[in-house]
Amino acid sequence: MSINRVNISGNLTRDPDMRATANGTQVMSFGVAVNDRRRNPQTGEWEDYPNFVDCTMFGSRAEALRRFLTKGTRVAIEGKLRYSSWERDGQRRSKLEVIVDEIEFLSSRNQGQGGYAPQQQAPAQSGYAQQPQQQPAYGQQPQQASYAPQQVPAPAPQAPATPPQVDVYDEDIPF
Repeated sequence: MSINRVNISGNLTRDPDMRATANGTQVMSFGVAVNDRRRNPQTGEWEDYPNFVDCTMFGSRAEALRRFLTKGTRVAIEGKLRYSSWERDGQRRSKLEVIVDEIEFLSSRNQGQGGYAPQQQAPAQSGYAQQPQQQPAYGQQPQQASYAPQQVPAPAPQAPATPPQVDVYDEDIPF
């Protein structure tokens, strides 16, 4: 019995390339940089050595995820290895790539250059307003936050918002 499963996490090295096969199946290709830690024999220090892994994803999920993946996005990937070889200009070539089954976003858009960012929640309203705090100078004690009672007006009733129409189907959602 053999097992062909791969789990990696790293950053995308380039924006995904999208293409279609002759029968119309969407194919997304991208690269992921994964670090390998080793001790430098001369200095004795631990150093990161990058490994660059080619990844491929197929189908409608690939098409749906393409808009969320950009260079620098941190992702975790689960998939399987696929070996392919071919001949170009009289030379034999080969590569080992990961066929992506599952992908998880590990960074948000406000962290670096890509990824998915959930919408921020509005701060909770309370009957007290907090005074802005300043950072104490080095060696000083921090000041306690002061709270002052304040009337908070009730929010005006709003008409229920209708969600925007989106062309996304259940099979397009990556989770």
